[in-house]
Amino acid sequence: MEPGVEGARLHVERGDGATRLRAQGRWTVDGIAALAQAPAPALPDRGELVLDGGAVEALDTAGAWLLWRLIGGRAARLEGWRPGQAALLELVRRHGTASAPPPARPGRLARLGARAVRQAREAVSLVSFVGAVTLELARALARPRRLRLRLALEEVQHAGVEALPIVGLLAFLMGIVIAYQGGVQLRNYGANIFVADLVGLSVLREIAPLITAILLAGRSGSAYTAQIGTMQVTEEIDALRTLGLSPLEILVVPKVLGLMLALPLLTVYAGALGVGGGMIMAQWVLEVSPAAFLERFEQAIGLASYLVGVGKAPVFAAIIALVGCHRGFLAGASADSVGRQTTLSVVQAIFLIIVADAAFSVLFSRLGI
Repeated sequence: MEPGVEGARLHVERGDGATRLRAQGRWTVDGIAALAQAPAPALPDRGELVLDGGAVEALDTAGAWLLWRLIGGRAARLEGWRPGQAALLELVRRHGTASAPPPARPGRLARLGARAVRQAREAVSLVSFVGAVTLELARALARPRRLRLRLALEEVQHAGVEALPIVGLLAFLMGIVIAYQGGVQLRNYGANIFVADLVGLSVLREIAPLITAILLAGRSGSAYTAQIGTMQVTEEIDALRTLGLSPLEILVVPKVLGLMLALPLLTVYAGALGVGGGMIMAQWVLEVSPAAFLERFEQAIGLASYLVGVGKAPVFAAIIALVGCHRGFLAGASADSVGRQTTLSVVQAIFLIIVADAAFSVLFSRLGI
């Protein structure tokens, strides 16, 4: 016997060649809650099933569906049911217990194609977003009163000034590592003084702009995505549009301008500390004095090498700000979507930064810089 609540019960009686299921009580949505959690009764695989409803006080669609589910959707002969109840049971049996076939799992080629299409759409969306921001920036520059300089300076404060400790520490340590690893090899050939060339070129041309950009992609780019994504969830973006204000002008343009100003300054700061770390390590390990280091540094590093690193910074800054803001606008109306887009913004920004750095390397090599 299967226990129920408020009179909803189902008794199993096994006889010769037939199994009788006696339903009793109220088989309605408010009387079958506990019975719906109970396991289905053990029924024989063969033999006739008889569903006896002579003691059923009330029946609704939920109760009819549960009855058929408990007997596994097998055919059963109805006995003792009132005409309306029998008709409801038959209707539910025909339409309510049929299970939809499981969806076919797409093949590898189909999944690969779907992924390619999805990424192509995201790329087109990013290009369209960049175009829209460029037009908005051009309108703002044509009418300087539309530039929200206070918001841009706030971004310089958040993305630049507040990032000085972590950027400086990491650049200093990178300079130490490069000087130590390279200096050990140079010492084997008696070329200790050339550690200045190694540290200067690697730090100023590559390490300082690249490490600074990657740090800001994780620090500021993710913050942009989270901020705009949260505004999407709380419908603040829609409120701005309702008031006739442009979200791009208020939220995106100041971030782009502020980061394009802050990142070159941080790159100069990181380059100075990276070279300083290399100089300290050169004196400690290679016995190259700071005066000799700086003298060789001045001979080996020209203005072009310095400007190459600084010139990359505004491009990296634009990538970080645009990708971060674009991912924020793609966030859906849930916290999970905001978190997912924040992660994707960091990954995509770092990937595009490295691609842009590789493109710069090829370009400068072709130009002989």
